[in-house]
Amino acid sequence: MTLVLALGFGAVIGVLLGLLGGGGSILAVPALVFGLGLSMAQAVPISLIVVGVASAVGALPRVRAHQVEWRLAGIFAATGIPATFAGSAVGRLLPERALLIGFAVVMVVAGARMLGDRGDTGTACSTGSSGINWRRCVPRSISAGLAVGFLTGLFGVGGGFLIIPALVLMLGIEMPVAVGTSLVIIVANSAAGLISHLSGTSIDWSITAAFAGTAIVGSLVAGQFGTRVDTDRLQRWFAYLVFAVAAYVLVDAIFLR
Repeated sequence: MTLVLALGFGAVIGVLLGLLGGGGSILAVPALVFGLGLSMAQAVPISLIVVGVASAVGALPRVRAHQVEWRLAGIFAATGIPATFAGSAVGRLLPERALLIGFAVVMVVAGARMLGDRGDTGTACSTGSSGINWRRCVPRSISAGLAVGFLTGLFGVGGGFLIIPALVLMLGIEMPVAVGTSLVIIVANSAAGLISHLSGTSIDWSITAAFAGTAIVGSLVAGQFGTRVDTDRLQRWFAYLVFAVAAYVLVDAIFLR
């Protein structure tokens, strides 16, 4: 039964990653903790493996379509990777209840950002014929990269729910390029986060393989159909789901543990 649940949860995570360039990873940890009964210490590295692998596979169609801004992804990764190690170090010092409450808060923020995205774009960066204004783009990219990296290490999330708004709303990157760039950034941060969590952690490889396998398939399929789906409506409904899961996590962390 556990493997069946892992297969189902993995498919959902992969589809959301492929369609939205992120967001699905924020459900991976609750699925592993509450759906499969793992502890946070066990769930975080599995989440990072699943999210990283699924994002890498989901990024392939975007790379072939030239929908990745590689230099911007490099800035996010260069700042995010050290922050990922810092986040994992802080996470090891906190009790599981505190981590769950913090995770629920992050989920609420993520849901609010998804509902608040009305398609406006920033102006700090541009992927048009004029190229990128690096003088304005780099400082904002660095701050966003640090925040995403820290959360990746602390909670085992890919950070796409922050990367996409940062790329589109702050930096002005077009949505198709933002999705592809976000997936590349998630891969780099997830790899760093996994390395930082490996010491003293046992990974259930059967659950990981089942989860990752369907996540890869879901990400590939969704990536092919991403341009034909009303992602705005999907994002709104996904935000409501995130709020519901966040409420469950808070109730469990405060009253049941």
